[in-house]
Amino acid sequence: MEVQELERLIRQQEVADSNVFSALMRKVYVWMTLALVITGVTAVGVANSPNLLALIYGNSFTMWGLIIAELGLVMYISARIEKLSLSTATILFTVYSALNGAMLSSIFLLYTTAVISKVFFITAATFGVTAFYGYTTKKDLSSLGSILFMALIGLIIATVVNMFMKSSMFELILSYIGVAIFVGLTAWDSQKIKEMLMVQRNAGEGAQKVALLGALSLYLDFINLFLYLLRIFGRSDD
Repeated sequence: MEVQELERLIRQQEVADSNVFSALMRKVYVWMTLALVITGVTAVGVANSPNLLALIYGNSFTMWGLIIAELGLVMYISARIEKLSLSTATILFTVYSALNGAMLSSIFLLYTTAVISKVFFITAATFGVTAFYGYTTKKDLSSLGSILFMALIGLIIATVVNMFMKSSMFELILSYIGVAIFVGLTAWDSQKIKEMLMVQRNAGEGAQKVALLGALSLYLDFINLFLYLLRIFGRSDD
């Protein structure tokens, strides 16, 4: 009888853990989707406002201020997530999404709406397939993460160098490399988020902050993948 009771309790705990995991995974993608919506709406709004465009891109101080604010917010959220309240972390994520949208408004000046829409759907499909692979694969992708991180640092350095070289061919090569890196990072982040959420025993504030940080990681993967694909397909549509 005691053995049967123990088995019943174990099954109940497994069901509870499964429900907690499912709820947290939903939050990851809900937060990520909302952040993308905020970014998109802000980008369109700024792009359709000559005054805001002039304020951001007509003043280098404002533009660099936004860039520094974005970097500062990402670093602050990532470093202080455990000490921040869930509501504060969510507000900061929302602010970051809006600031990123303001900076991304320039794509509407560089590319047609048709190209942007096409690339968005290509990005969504690529991201979805890659995230699904990372979520379902039994292969350990942890070693891939460190390799991709080093490759990302190299990509950033090469991009800075090309700002002075101004080589269109080198920029195209870097765009393909960027796509490969963020495809890999999407798979790695998906597996890492799954592993972090699987050990959560409840959907309390601490677990939700882990989910929020996961949403931020996937949001950044999506945005960067979109931008590199846009450079590739935008060039082909010139």
